[in-house]
Amino acid sequence: MKPFRERNPVVVGAIGLVVIVAALLGAFQLDRLAALTGRAYQAAFHDASGLTAGNEVRVAGVRVGTVTAVDLARGPAPYVRVRFRVDDDGVRLGRDTGATIRIKTVLGQKYLALSPAGAGRLPEGGQIPLSRTAAPFDVVQAVTGLADTLDKVDTDQLAQAFTTLSATFADTPASVGTSLTGLSRLSKTVASRDAELRTLLAHARTVTGVLAERDEDFRKLVADGEKLLAEVSRRRDAIHQLLVGTNDLATQLSGLVADNRAQLEPALRKLRDVVAVLQRNRDDLEQTIRRMAPFVTAFANVVGNGRWFDSYVSGLLQPYQPTTGGR
Repeated sequence: MKPFRERNPVVVGAIGLVVIVAALLGAFQLDRLAALTGRAYQAAFHDASGLTAGNEVRVAGVRVGTVTAVDLARGPAPYVRVRFRVDDDGVRLGRDTGATIRIKTVLGQKYLALSPAGAGRLPEGGQIPLSRTAAPFDVVQAVTGLADTLDKVDTDQLAQAFTTLSATFADTPASVGTSLTGLSRLSKTVASRDAELRTLLAHARTVTGVLAERDEDFRKLVADGEKLLAEVSRRRDAIHQLLVGTNDLATQLSGLVADNRAQLEPALRKLRDVVAVLQRNRDDLEQTIRRMAPFVTAFANVVGNGRWFDSYVSGLLQPYQPTTGGR
């Protein structure tokens, strides 16, 4: 067998590129590869309730698979058919297994919860019937529907109807009259606060709409917070050691000061005296420093050209004067 250095580098490079491309394609298709190994099932629901493909499948709160498709099954009584995959081989779904669509987050994200039950096994590709499935109550839709309904209610007419009903039953026993009187007062109170209630429900609808639009942002915020807490948890030992070391350092410094109090006290007292002297002579020191500035500048110029002093002596020799001839 030839070593690699003796083989054609073009062929080796081409094979390497093919292997790298195949590995990348396999990495991007992990979900499809998992689908080949997992077990596929179906569940029938009256309402999809916001469940979509890609949502989690859980058993007792633990993720065991993924929802692969949500579509409408045609027939005499149309229903929603949810296709899902269970990847965990340790999960056994009995013949009486139930399914429920539940809310995962406050922002309305859903997941499919399975409740294994019954003897035997649910056959692969089998469907959980409508009698063993349930969908959650959607709070966002309920608030929106309530606001739309109240917008169409004539509160004044409703209050008048309760008042008339109370007057009609005036001769009935006291308990009935008291109940109807209370209903009349309630209707008047609702009518008097009609504008506030409409404003409150309108704001609630706006808030729910904003939360629905910012679902991804809130999900990212929660995920980032979880990462921060996880990092703090991982660094817990280091933070603990840092706090313990700081405490030990403070203890050692306190002990050092206590042990050397006799030596430190006179030194600090003398230092205080020196500082007092300097403060009393502050003006003289400032004047001295100001007057020394020209000398320091000249001295720096003298010794700043090398390891010698640049200087000259004036008047050491008499200047030369030439003599003139004469008698």
